[in-house]
Amino acid sequence: MVDTTRTPGAELQRLVDIMQRLRAQDGCPWDREQDLRSLRPYLLEEAFEVLEEMDRVGYGGSWRTFCEELGDLLFQIVFHAQLGAELGEFTMADVAGAISDKLISRHPHVFGGLGGVDGAEQVLANWAKLKAEERKKKTGSEGSVLDGVPVAAPALMRAERLTEKASRIGFDWPDLASVRGKLAEELDELDEAIASGDRDAIEHELGDVLFSLANLARFIKAPAEDALRMAIRRFTTRFQHIESQLRAEGVPFGEAKLEHMERHWQVAKQQEKSLPPPAWLPRAAVSTLRFQVADLPAQRAFWDALAPRLGWSTGKPHPDSASYGNGALRVVFEAGKPGVAPPAGGALILTLEAPSLRAVERLGAALEEARPGTGAELREGRLTFRDPAGLVWEYATSTG
Repeated sequence: MVDTTRTPGAELQRLVDIMQRLRAQDGCPWDREQDLRSLRPYLLEEAFEVLEEMDRVGYGGSWRTFCEELGDLLFQIVFHAQLGAELGEFTMADVAGAISDKLISRHPHVFGGLGGVDGAEQVLANWAKLKAEERKKKTGSEGSVLDGVPVAAPALMRAERLTEKASRIGFDWPDLASVRGKLAEELDELDEAIASGDRDAIEHELGDVLFSLANLARFIKAPAEDALRMAIRRFTTRFQHIESQLRAEGVPFGEAKLEHMERHWQVAKQQEKSLPPPAWLPRAAVSTLRFQVADLPAQRAFWDALAPRLGWSTGKPHPDSASYGNGALRVVFEAGKPGVAPPAGGALILTLEAPSLRAVERLGAALEEARPGTGAELREGRLTFRDPAGLVWEYATSTG
């Protein structure tokens, strides 16, 4: 259960105060000895531990452990901010303020009163333009759209991010078939290089194949780095099963035949398939939900008031439609006859995910005060209400 009595600001200030105490003259000797160079491995280690916990959560692991690892990573950020403060360079407030200012300036469709955008692709395109404008103000040059991808990032991740950034200004394949065709072309060229025996040519063509695979991964929205990490996880689990079975059978180390190990490998694969599915899986992105409504003005008035409370933006005004969204989901209401009929046995209920139980309670109170005719019902952390078009909505946490 989320503790709503503690606020992010107060707890972050407490962490900053603890860090200052650790670095004080009478603080912790180890913390006092650290500098930017010595902290590098710890920052990387904590970031990778967060990534591991993200993977575990995806397979039904504990969100609480994930929370703890995020705290360890946050401590590294606070530690670096303290070093900056001691030198008079910047403080933790500057770090938080800078990213807040950046997010506001790069989301004019949310904070700038410019109205909505037509989906996530337009958001990314606008982001690239705004970054270029920022670079020009700072350096006098727009620089490259590829700037900002760390050279030290894992190569597969970097390849995918580079192609993504290039796509934001239109440098991209037109469709999935073209991307897949390019991969086939690169595989043919790799086969030719292998046949030639030229090591330089093999390395060159293998690099092109891996780059094409990373681009394909971006196109099908299955990050190559994540996919490979999960494949490594499966390989490790299966191979350790082989080792365990060979030890149980008394087979001396290194003396098992390939056919023997392959049998155990296949058993491990079958065991994986027999396991229950993960408790949580990433949701597929939903672009647009479109409804025809009989009374568009009433629907617009209702959702114009409700959208800000959900953290949604309102689309550009149009006489025949009204749109609202949060960057991942867009809901459009169009003038016309109602297009949603309740299925047999009950009403269609559309569920929106709430960030917390407190958010559910706040929205329920707001609807009760401003829109008493919605038939809003709050029960067990789940809010159900009806809009003017008769659509039934549910607002609840993912665990509600």
